[in-house]
Amino acid sequence: MSDIHIPSMKVIIEKYLKYLAVEKNASPHTITSYGNDLTSFLEFCAQQEDSDPEKISVHSITRLTIRLWLGELSEKGMAKSSIARKVATLRSFFKYCFKRGHIDKNPAQLLVVPKKDRTLPKTVNSADIERMMDSINTDTPSGRQDKALLELFYGTGIRLSELINLNREQVDLRNNQINVTGKGNKQRIIPLGNKAITALKDHLETKEKLFGSQTDRDAVKGLFHSAHGQRMYARNAQRIVEKYLTKTSEVTQKSPHVLRHSFATHMLDNGADIRIIKEFLGHANLAATQIYTHTSVERLKNVYENAHPRAKT
Repeated sequence: MSDIHIPSMKVIIEKYLKYLAVEKNASPHTITSYGNDLTSFLEFCAQQEDSDPEKISVHSITRLTIRLWLGELSEKGMAKSSIARKVATLRSFFKYCFKRGHIDKNPAQLLVVPKKDRTLPKTVNSADIERMMDSINTDTPSGRQDKALLELFYGTGIRLSELINLNREQVDLRNNQINVTGKGNKQRIIPLGNKAITALKDHLETKEKLFGSQTDRDAVKGLFHSAHGQRMYARNAQRIVEKYLTKTSEVTQKSPHVLRHSFATHMLDNGADIRIIKEFLGHANLAATQIYTHTSVERLKNVYENAHPRAKT
């Protein structure tokens, strides 16, 4: 009989998390998430075996054990995206166990990651967009800036991070376009519509009146400003969008991303080629843009059901 000590699953989990930190250089967030997932799974295994979690061995874990746990999570209403992450955790952990010789067979090897729920993006209809723009008081420098900011969000589909990092020199009013630095430091040019051009010109006339005690060299270069004259920061831009959408729209999500979704959806609804929309949005591949086709199909279905005399029973 062998005297070799077989470590408990709890001990192996602790070693695995150290392995992630030291050898894989995983982020603290990833390590915490994986640790929580594995602790939850260990507690489930202990309940199944009516045993102490300290005594559970990885040798006792089967594919059925894992499937029972995932089934329980699903019955509790956990989102598919969360379950998918837990599947990824178990696959990584048991792969580690197999390679380190803790198990002879990997029970998680054939696990299938559940497809994530497709959430269609929320959009603001054109009438609400018009009401939002008309509700802005442009008699003040801050009001002019609000108008320019909202016209840019909706008129270009720009990301929040891209907007707050815009510098004045990236706005080319001679050619009616902006030069945007997107993800991966990739550059793209987006044309400006008449409404956005007018709003930007008005804002630039009074931009310096927004300078204040915290306006440094970087803020002077920036296109938009927060209180005291510093460069616009993300939360401030979010509050501006939320403020005006709350007044004029019943959309449940009131964020810059909703205006980005609205830009893409309205472009598609009015006949724009999805490949062109992909370029405007700065997507790396067409698959990321395809979700807008689903939004438009849903809209077509709603129009049909409400308009055709034989659509409803």
